[in-house]
Amino acid sequence: MAGAPKLTDMQIEDVSKLLSDCLSGSDISRHFADMGIDDTSGESTKWRRLCATFKHYQARDGGASRLLDFTRRLLEPSRYVNRQDAFEEARHAINAHLAFAGLEYRPDGKFSVIETATTIDEAHKRLNTINAKFKGRLIHAEVRKYCTAELLQDNYFHAVFEAAKGLAQRIRDMSGEALDGAALVDKVFAIERPLLAMNSLQTETEKSEHKGFAQLLKGCFGAVRNPLAHEPKILWKGEDDAADYLSLISLLHRKLDDCVQTGLGGMP
Repeated sequence: MAGAPKLTDMQIEDVSKLLSDCLSGSDISRHFADMGIDDTSGESTKWRRLCATFKHYQARDGGASRLLDFTRRLLEPSRYVNRQDAFEEARHAINAHLAFAGLEYRPDGKFSVIETATTIDEAHKRLNTINAKFKGRLIHAEVRKYCTAELLQDNYFHAVFEAAKGLAQRIRDMSGEALDGAALVDKVFAIERPLLAMNSLQTETEKSEHKGFAQLLKGCFGAVRNPLAHEPKILWKGEDDAADYLSLISLLHRKLDDCVQTGLGGMP
């Protein structure tokens, strides 16, 4: 990472310990070789190898670029396609330490500069925002994917807005349809020739369930996304409302998990 800031020895040590939990000794050697990093630490313990090596390179380079590049390589999002929770857990743990250096590792695999945390409480407040505010609620990985950054900044207005946009995008990705909003739902979940179906649509009960799901989707776009798109941010507030909205969007994503593609408008 160009222009990387310097980390304290303690920060390098803490991040090294977290990274070492994801690696074997041979993994460290392989990554070092691939990145052209010389291990002159003389250490055998995994985290000590990492720590000594990254301290050496920071002293040489004037910043923690090697440590950040190594972190980005190890936590490349594509490595965690089927392990989203593990990715978020590792990312948030590392960010709790990097917050004191004014850095954040984002869900897209890039680092960004943030306001430097000055206290432990402040750092943990940022990194525990989602769990603290939505304790007891299951927030779907697709919701976190689109609005984690906004939630960590207490930006509830845009968190809900981005989550709703992400819901529409997932429907487009699953169906191949390019419409938006209610028109998208009407086309993709049409009862006669649906592109996606949440069940076999063989009984009246199943058809009713499918129709109800489509109505919920349209209601979400009508009640959540559309008003937010036109309402001044200064007039919108509500941590509690955000929790309810994101729970609703999470529910809709879980229902989408069970939907199947039907082909070009055919039945499943």
